[in-house]
Amino acid sequence: MRTTITIDDDVMERARAVAAKLRTPFKAIVNEALRAGLDQVEKPAKQRRYKTKPHEMGLRHGHNLDNIQELLAQIEGEDSR
Repeated sequence: MRTTITIDDDVMERARAVAAKLRTPFKAIVNEALRAGLDQVEKPAKQRRYKTKPHEMGLRHGHNLDNIQELLAQIEGEDSR
């Protein structure tokens, strides 16, 4: 299929240099580069696994994080509501 596209000068120079180096037609280099580029575009981005580091909260002895309402009542007092 024949089409017209605008290629940046630096990309054109690089494609022509690769074609000359590999002694391959310019058309073949452009098509292969487009295939490789499209493969990369279609792949989902690799995501790094999210990790959290535990930190000492410094909770005073006698307080329990399992029941937040009870903890708030102990810290703020029953009359704070």
